[in-house]
Amino acid sequence: MVDDAGGRPVLLLLHGMGATGDVWLPSAPLLESRWAGRWLAPDLAGHGWAPPLPSYSFAALAEQVAATLTPTDRLVVLGHSLGGVVGLALAARAGGLPVAAVVGVGIKAVWSPAELAKARDLADRPVTWFATRDEAARRYLRVSGLAGLLAPDHPVVDAGLRQVDGRWRLAMDPTAFAVGEPALPSLLAATDVPVLLARGEHDPMVTDAQLKELGVPVATLPGLGHNAHVEDPEAVLELVDAYR
Repeated sequence: MVDDAGGRPVLLLLHGMGATGDVWLPSAPLLESRWAGRWLAPDLAGHGWAPPLPSYSFAALAEQVAATLTPTDRLVVLGHSLGGVVGLALAARAGGLPVAAVVGVGIKAVWSPAELAKARDLADRPVTWFATRDEAARRYLRVSGLAGLLAPDHPVVDAGLRQVDGRWRLAMDPTAFAVGEPALPSLLAATDVPVLLARGEHDPMVTDAQLKELGVPVATLPGLGHNAHVEDPEAVLELVDAYR
């Protein structure tokens, strides 16, 4: 998805684990009025229509995104969860990209051994096939954390599904779950650009205290949960206003 207007920073919207770039579609009308420039919402590798990777790391995911960008574009990155970590990897000095700022929403900062083991187990499972689109759509909504926020027949869901020979599966490559725990202190130390970390007030995956320990500005979005960008797109887009 692209909206083009030259001479302005490019807003790069990066989705979370299990979702696709289409998760930002409901924000399109707001982007047209709030962001006077070009914006991009790509699929991360192994999600939606983006090809899978031989193995997953935050650096490899960032490299896949960087390959789709124009090197001279000045970027403001707004990333949700996994996408926020990929945004930090894009902003690392060694990447050489002209990233002006990164806003990460709902990044999980602390992982327990049990949580990491569960992610590895999910990555080792074979692709699950479903007899109907509705079954696959409900599974997609659970995996992406969008259950209760979008209906199974919502257009955003279509990008996360594939039909093959009358059966349905998620578009996501399950081995992407093996990306592991982000080394957030190291990623933050590797960038010199402004970083804002935000979370919904009711996000169960990360706390204010955990984010504040990272030593960068933190914003809490009242009344919102983990998928704040879907629950209240305007509140999340306000976070990038300072970097237009």
